[in-house]
Amino acid sequence: MVCECPCLVPEPLAKIVPMTRVLVTGGAGYIGSHACKALALAGYEPIVLDNLSIGHADAVKWGPLEIGNVRDGEFLDMVMTRHQPEVVMHFAATSNVGESVANPAKYYANNVLGSLSLLDATRRHDIRYFIFSSTCATYGIPASLPIVETLPQAPINPYGATKLAVEHALADYGAAYGLNWASMRYFNAAGADEDGELGERHSPETHAIPLAIMASLGQIPRFNVFGTDYPTPDGSCIRDYIHVTDIAEAHVNALTYLISGGQSTAFNLGTGFGTSVLEMLAAVGKCTGRPLSINYQPRRDGDPAALYAAATKASELLGWRPKYTEIEPIVATAVRWFIAHHGK
Repeated sequence: MVCECPCLVPEPLAKIVPMTRVLVTGGAGYIGSHACKALALAGYEPIVLDNLSIGHADAVKWGPLEIGNVRDGEFLDMVMTRHQPEVVMHFAATSNVGESVANPAKYYANNVLGSLSLLDATRRHDIRYFIFSSTCATYGIPASLPIVETLPQAPINPYGATKLAVEHALADYGAAYGLNWASMRYFNAAGADEDGELGERHSPETHAIPLAIMASLGQIPRFNVFGTDYPTPDGSCIRDYIHVTDIAEAHVNALTYLISGGQSTAFNLGTGFGTSVLEMLAAVGKCTGRPLSINYQPRRDGDPAALYAAATKASELLGWRPKYTEIEPIVATAVRWFIAHHGK
């Protein structure tokens, strides 16, 4: 629920605490590395903690890198003692929905046990602020659109369930131990750094826009569209694609919000409207200048027809609005980065 009491909105929200050290778990990954750049530009010092299982050491450009696992309490103690962070920004997680169904044990171990290990380390080191990278998957199939933070959370896969479990832990740790937290529920992260310093690179790649770019450039045979009979204008799924730099800046705003006295809460991060899969593919083709080979397949179980956010709360309390609100400019940043790093 959006607070209507002006006394709870910190003023000025844009106040920056100079050189506050922020421990960024998963800071060598796609979203985490963009967050590190945003933190550095805002005057914070990011300390990256990553086991490099899916992250990249060369994406760590704005602060030191500590290589290890969040489930290792002794390692966390060493890192926190060495760097004395005042804030934790937690991105480290496994996040493939299909894999979470096939191997839920991995997801509960990494996402839940890892987060609890990190939360307990923050208690040992008296760290008061915690920003959590959550997901719209905690909502499951929403009862209404656009999705607001007060809708019931009923995840339909282990990935969403593990993220929701951590949200519950944050609320309980906040109530019992005084932890100040923000949970960032973002939708489909997309795009790449405007300056070309960072981009999306997974192995194997599972995200829609990079796969579409690869199909358009002939690096994979075709792009699979799952479902053409949804109750949407063109029959394909509708999703809310949010630029990764906008996500990163929202995390920085959440940090300054908490430090300035804002109350612990969750925020949706999205553009506020949906883009269909076929519209996304058209944007990719336009940006690459090449057609895509498309393979139409039946729907996948559990894929809602449409998911898009209402980000009013983030706008009102964080002063955040996405700079990218159309799919083509988002895709264009991804295409530029992909061609620069992978060639045509």
